[in-house]
Amino acid sequence: MRIALGCDHGGFPLKQRIVALVQAAGHEVVDCGTDSACSVDYPDYALKVGEKILSGAADRGVLLCGSGVGISVAANKIPGIRAGICHDTYSAHQGVEHDDMNVICLGARIVGEELAVELVAAFLKAQFTHEERHVRRLNKVLEIEREALEGKFKRN
Repeated sequence: MRIALGCDHGGFPLKQRIVALVQAAGHEVVDCGTDSACSVDYPDYALKVGEKILSGAADRGVLLCGSGVGISVAANKIPGIRAGICHDTYSAHQGVEHDDMNVICLGARIVGEELAVELVAAFLKAQFTHEERHVRRLNKVLEIEREALEGKFKRN
């Protein structure tokens, strides 16, 4: 698989360890930055990773920020991206298996380096099950996304 990897300054300290893990697992890294610990804006990197996935240049994504929350919120604004913040291995694989999660978001200031490695490894190994109940639920999520894109949800 081709894995798009992006982070802000909060996630940068963990980035090279995740790059090494992805490569050691036999996957290609599509580096979307950042390349230093200088302060940057996490939505820019969520967008870069999302664009790589949507264009077909990457199959899945890994996003890192300080807490994992901001970059997850930003990624989930991109139609077609299903990002989950994961701080336990069950969620890291179950999100793919049941929800067809295509981006894992980690809080580099929340999880330790070794746990982050385990989380990404679980994410990379997991495959969507295509079980009827999971497909049905995913289709409902996709319908919500379609309706939002059509402007069916308006503020009063």
